[in-house]
Parts: sequence; C-alpha cells; structure tokens
Amino acid sequence: MSTAQIIDGKAFAERLRARVAQFAASFEQAAGRKAGLAVVLVGEDPASQVYVRSKGKQTVACGMASFEHRLPGDTAQDTLMALVDRLNADPAVDGILVQLPLPAHLDEQAVVARIDPNKDVDGLTPISTGRLALGLPGLVPCTPLGSLMLLKDRLGSLAGLEAVVIGRSILVGKPMVQLLLGENCTVTVAHSRTQNLPDVVRRADIVVVAVGRQEMVKADWVKPGATVIDVGINRIPAAGEGKTRLVGDVDFAGVAQVAGAITPVPGGVGPMTIAVLLRNAVVAAHRNAGIALDPGAL
Repeated sequence: MSTAQIIDGKAFAERLRARVAQFAASFEQAAGRKAGLAVVLVGEDPASQVYVRSKGKQTVACGMASFEHRLPGDTAQDTLMALVDRLNADPAVDGILVQLPLPAHLDEQAVVARIDPNKDVDGLTPISTGRLALGLPGLVPCTPLGSLMLLKDRLGSLAGLEAVVIGRSILVGKPMVQLLLGENCTVTVAHSRTQNLPDVVRRADIVVVAVGRQEMVKADWVKPGATVIDVGINRIPAAGEGKTRLVGDVDFAGVAQVAGAITPVPGGVGPMTIAVLLRNAVVAAHRNAGIALDPGAL
C-alpha cells in the first residue's frame, strides 16, 4: 500500500488548460484575433506525429488558432530555415514549436536558434536559455516549468529546501536547476558520473529525475517524506505477447512507500507538458501584442 500522496498531473493540467482558455478568450477580445501556435513536423516519426496531433487538438480546444506544417523527412536545411523565417514574420503566429528530434541530416541547434525568442514556446533558443539563467522574463521549457508548478502546488514555498536534479539535459535538467534556484532552493545536479549517487539523492527534500533509465531510483535512495518528480517515460515489455507498458525513472512501487509525494508514470509530469506549451503560447501572444498579462495568473 502506497503511503505517498500521488501528485495528479492530469487533473492539474486540466485546470491549467481551463485558465489558458480564459486568457485566450480575453486575448481574442482585446486583439481582435485568436492567439496562434504553429507546430512544424519534419518526417514520419510515429511518436512525434501523435504529439503534434494532440497539440493541435488541444490548441483549438483552448480557443487558439493552430497552424500545422508537415514536411517530408528529406526536407533540406534551407527549406526548414525559410519556413521558420516566414513564421517569425507572420503576425498571426505567436508561438513556434519545431517538433524534436529532427531527421539526422538537419542541424537541430541551428533551426532552434533561428526561432524568434519572443515566439519560442519551447524555451530552447540561446536567448531564452540566457533569460532563464539571468532571472529575466522569458519563455521557459515546458516540462521543467510543469514540474515546478506541481512542486509549488504540493509544497507551497520551496525556499530553503534541498533539491537534487538527476539529469543535465538542455530539455529538462539544466532549466529545472535554474527554476529551482529561482525559488531559492539549494540545488545539486547529479548525473551519470556522480559518485555515491544514492547518498547524494538521500539528502534531498525534492528529487527531480530525468535520465531515461527505467526505475533507476530505488526506495533506499529517497529521504522519508521527500517529494519526487519522475520525468522519465520508458516503454517496457508487459504481460501478454507484444504488449508494452510505461514506467518512469523511479521505482514507483518502492519509492511510494517512503516519499511524501510522488508523480506517477503515466499521469504525472506528462500531461503537464502540453498544458504548459499552451500556457506559453498565450503568454507569448499577450507579450507580442503588448497586452498586459500577469504570468503568475497562469
């Protein structure tokens, strides 16, 4: 029997989307047009196709305009850059997301850097990254911001708490560190080269795990009462021929006996990512149109 509180990311994401829809409606009234989110998909990656379809549906459901651009897998770098330039210049587009990963022949970093930082709803351009590091207003990567929202909803003020982030990717680990520092946490970054990793994790009041290794974090790694945010999504074989199931980077059954609160996989951080993307799009729309918006309200 689990003793930890299960952090319901699905329910939180639903509430966030409802607030986004309210702000999208007030934006439309003030600006005379819908806020617009453009998503670019290159190639036929099945997982990316599912994500893009879901993003499009949820964008429309929140009262925003969805612009989808699907390009063949052999699209040239110049063609993709030219599309990004057109979207940068299009006043109907407030947010631009290029679905990653891109096919191997394309320079992902160059494409991301080409996006107008004021439309960078993924928060991945060098300028967005710099703004986050400097504590300046800007658009923040969706998964870490969603994780922070869940933490603050559960714990209130995070000031003075000790946090360990396992993983140092530009998508999750590094921006998560900056967000936690911004909340006045004491933050340790752990990774594959960290010595005595269980001992490091055991100090933490907050553990955020984003490494892509199934059920790596065990119960005896976690301080009793700690809050555990599991960002990992790993597909593993399940009972029944050809069937699979999703698990996180945390041994959920074991850690839930020790932690004070934990996100499940699925149903924890995952639903937050698209909800925060929509939140970023409506924030960008207000900023780009010069319409006042308190980001704290979202």
